[in-house]
Amino acid sequence: MSSQFHTEFKPITIQPQEIESKSFEMITEELGPHPFTDDQYRVVQRVIHATADFDLGRSMKFHPDAVEAGIRAIQAGEPIIADVQMVQVGISKPRLKAFGGDVHVYISDADVMQEAKAENTTRAIISIRKATSQIKGGIYAIGNAPTALLELIRLVKEGKANPSLVIGVPVGFVSAAESKEELAKLDIPFITNLDRKGGSPVAVAAVNALSILATERSERA
Repeated sequence: MSSQFHTEFKPITIQPQEIESKSFEMITEELGPHPFTDDQYRVVQRVIHATADFDLGRSMKFHPDAVEAGIRAIQAGEPIIADVQMVQVGISKPRLKAFGGDVHVYISDADVMQEAKAENTTRAIISIRKATSQIKGGIYAIGNAPTALLELIRLVKEGKANPSLVIGVPVGFVSAAESKEELAKLDIPFITNLDRKGGSPVAVAAVNALSILATERSERA
């Protein structure tokens, strides 16, 4: 007896670009009217595409200069600083490398782990301190660790960090929503969402959307 699984369902298409285009059409139709600018919507659209979560998409919040700041930073080859490897892995590298940029993550560095243990604190906090001590500007993409976002906010307030853009979308129950509320109070370019939802796929989607916009701008120039 054959154990092969059979189904009557057939996919609408198996062409990768058509799948993405059809998905974006469905997102636009289902989302309906929204308050986002055209460029902000490109970010929101990719966030929804990555998560299938329209409520998350609707909860996205942008500093007025966020998208432009992100595009400029990518075109200038500024580094992306990720809080965890999941964000680093998901970001499309070729588009960044075309501008001379790359993605950095410090959370598993030996010195970070050692210092976090010595201070009895999170590796995420120490990794942000290391990043800001080594990198001026840059785009911080935080999708996992609220403590990383809170530490970055502290350093910004103290004048010890000056990121070009903060994508702060950590997911979770402990301090996640609160950290994003604090980010939204800062007068620096940011992209966030104001609830517990978020995660590495959201941070990845936002960076990838910005790198696509940056590429399109350069191609039109």
